[in-house]
Amino acid sequence: QVQLVESGGGSSQPGVSLILSCIASGFTSRDYVMGWFRQAPVNEREGVACIDIRGTTNYGDSVKGRFTISADNVRNTVHLQTNSLKPEDTAMYYCAAYDVAFILAGYKCSTSPSRYNYRGQGTQVTVSA
Repeated sequence: QVQLVESGGGSSQPGVSLILSCIASGFTSRDYVMGWFRQAPVNEREGVACIDIRGTTNYGDSVKGRFTISADNVRNTVHLQTNSLKPEDTAMYYCAAYDVAFILAGYKCSTSPSRYNYRGQGTQVTVSA
């Protein structure tokens, strides 16, 4: 059973950074993708970033250049460095994952929340002056 546990959320002023972390356990598939999506009240879920087992990344348009996803495969941990935070980044952030049968060269992980079949409980990020 895959389990994902997030940490690192909190309150921040605009322009400041937060680091979100996610510890994963229980994967049985050879390849998988881990990522983050977020959801603010009355908004739809929005893909933030993803990373595959090789370290290849992909980002949602609203966070490109500001957020960085990284992985420690030994510790099964994924981090999301959130820089230059804006009030519109306020949301519940979910760590998520999906299985991939086999990652071929050129594969690009998906940030679409509907692609993920595992997710954590979420960690709140609030950005306000």
